[in-house]
Amino acid sequence: MSLEELQETYATAGQSQVFTFYDSLNETSQKLLLSQLATIDPARVSRIAETVLSQATESCQSEIAPLPEDATASVLTAPPSQIEEWEKIGISLIAQNSVAVVLLAGGQGTRLGFSAPKGCFDIGLPSHKSLFELQAERIVSLQNLVQNRTGKTEVIIPWYIMTSGPTRALTETFFKEHSYFGLDPGNIKFFEQGVLPCIDNYGKILLEGNDKVAVAPDGNGGIYRALVQEGVLLDFANRGIKHVHAYCVDNCLVRMADPVFLGFAESRGVLVATKSVPKRHPKENVGLIVAKDGHPAVIEYSEISEEMAQRTVMDSESGKQELAFRAANIVNHYYSVEYLDTIPTWSENYLPYHIARKKIPYVDLETGESISPSKPNGIKMEQFIFDCFPQLDFAQFANLEVRREDEFSPLKNKVGTVGEDDADTSRADLLKQGKRWVVAAGATVSDDVVGVEYLLFHAGTVSSVRLGYERSS
Repeated sequence: MSLEELQETYATAGQSQVFTFYDSLNETSQKLLLSQLATIDPARVSRIAETVLSQATESCQSEIAPLPEDATASVLTAPPSQIEEWEKIGISLIAQNSVAVVLLAGGQGTRLGFSAPKGCFDIGLPSHKSLFELQAERIVSLQNLVQNRTGKTEVIIPWYIMTSGPTRALTETFFKEHSYFGLDPGNIKFFEQGVLPCIDNYGKILLEGNDKVAVAPDGNGGIYRALVQEGVLLDFANRGIKHVHAYCVDNCLVRMADPVFLGFAESRGVLVATKSVPKRHPKENVGLIVAKDGHPAVIEYSEISEEMAQRTVMDSESGKQELAFRAANIVNHYYSVEYLDTIPTWSENYLPYHIARKKIPYVDLETGESISPSKPNGIKMEQFIFDCFPQLDFAQFANLEVRREDEFSPLKNKVGTVGEDDADTSRADLLKQGKRWVVAAGATVSDDVVGVEYLLFHAGTVSSVRLGYERSS
């Protein structure tokens, strides 16, 4: 597209301000700006901006209820025979080489005081393994486990790793430097989520520099658009993938392609399934999986009243009083590829965009001065991965409640700042789990050993020797 065509396109979309400094730039900077502008659809940006800014002033009342009983199950109360049956089904799916894992790994470790991608972070285990290495080992272990149980000579679980612009090169380099942690690099595919320009409070695209538009990743919901545009769905088809497990990189306890979860979803015949953990207490600030206007949805804690947060019901399986709204979202999902193949019909027009008001460095269009604002001055627009849920009926969706201590320990904060969800709590949770597992396997562990690190494992099966441990001080 020529300069004149680009200028006309942006002017038609009401975004001609991006050319404010063009004539004063040298040739190199002009080329940089034009190459970036050519990748942006300004009409789409203006359309999204108009929508999100109008939504910010609107409010609507929705009917919110707990998940229907027939749409959820729990490993906390399910009979062991049921869990074994789910696991058997899941292992069969994996043995057919029909299962893939998708990792959301676009985040940087900034909040942890770490400059590299979050997956490179060392939570302080005796082995000093990164999150990426822990997760890679679980894929290796699961492939071996399925081969041993089924007699299959080759079991492959391809790993698709969604990065962002700032993290892609660093992530790929980290994997190369560590020889892909024992996995075949041909079965690892890196792909990149999209970005959207940042806008001011009036919907105008902000310039980060005289020759650069300010952009930000389009949220974890950008995974759907990226699966299509980056050729991942095509790769699924070529490999015969029918089932996908998707999760976030910052959970050190995640069970990769969990056979129990896969079997649960397959036995229900659903298009989408999700895992949840029970809320710790009524006021825990966590997203909740609920029924909203008769469809599955994830809502913020602030969207329910105090009475709803405190409400209890009798659990039909355990006979105990439980929180009615207790299904805490942990961004751990199952998708049938049949459903993912429909992404082009809904990802752009159905999924809403959300606004995050941020302090965004920008260039003053009148003075050309670079400004680092002290308070929020602009908007980042993003989609959420769970916002596709409401288009499903409950016949197409199911939730599996799992044990928090076995499956969820998020890494969100720098040690010493909040006191939870940091490297110390992640390490402690993983080491405690290891101790439980080796004791269950028949080992005797000294009382002063607070935790054990295992090597390769899956779903409670310790399959190698102890690597290290921590003693109480």
